[in-house]
Amino acid sequence: MGILAAGLTHIGMKRKTNQDAIYLNSKKHLYLVADGMGGHNGGDIASSIAVSSFPEYFFKLKTSNEQEVVKALEDSVFFANRAILNEAEKNTDLKGMGTTMVSMYFHGPKIYLSNVGDSRGYLISNGQLFQLTRDHSLVQEKINMGIYTREDAAKDLMKNVLVRTVGYGDLEGVDTFAYKVSKYDLFLICSDGLHSKVSDKDILTIINRRISDPTNASKELIQQTAEDLVDQANRNGGNDNISVILCYAK
Repeated sequence: MGILAAGLTHIGMKRKTNQDAIYLNSKKHLYLVADGMGGHNGGDIASSIAVSSFPEYFFKLKTSNEQEVVKALEDSVFFANRAILNEAEKNTDLKGMGTTMVSMYFHGPKIYLSNVGDSRGYLISNGQLFQLTRDHSLVQEKINMGIYTREDAAKDLMKNVLVRTVGYGDLEGVDTFAYKVSKYDLFLICSDGLHSKVSDKDILTIINRRISDPTNASKELIQQTAEDLVDQANRNGGNDNISVILCYAK
């Protein structure tokens, strides 16, 4: 089974800088999206450090079985956390910078994901969309406690408040997920610049419209789909930076 991957990051329509960063390594099947913390000094630096330090550390670790892969993902996020903190200690103007991070790694028959913050991972399979990751946000905490529905959460004015990030301080923990990949599965990781402006329903519609026949998908088609998603986020306001990586199992 091969993997076709494509992605892009876009400044959006309202921001002066792009604080998102992405990493694609199709040879080793590792993909990352990081969203620097808006409103904090050095968000773009934090996300850049995250997507460079994570693979640097990850590829030095043993990943021969599932337990080792999960540990390598977790340890690599902690390494990125320390790298960002170290940079902030050297330059006090950068104190308080941080980033979200979501990763995808294909190994054997499975995909492994890790996440901190509210950048997300999705699976699109058999014409349906499933969110694989869980946000580390104040609103998600309310959903977890049964205070909110997902519809209520979308209207909350504090929906962008994060309870866990990379590089802002001591990292509480990293969520990891494993999923057995089937042929024609499509995986999406993205920053909240996409999922806050384009609903799950519309994300699925765009993907199904562009990739109407999964058996004929190509790398060019996957790239066009990623561009369609970013274009829709911009048409819906483009209030934030937008980053998208799509990986298709062929």
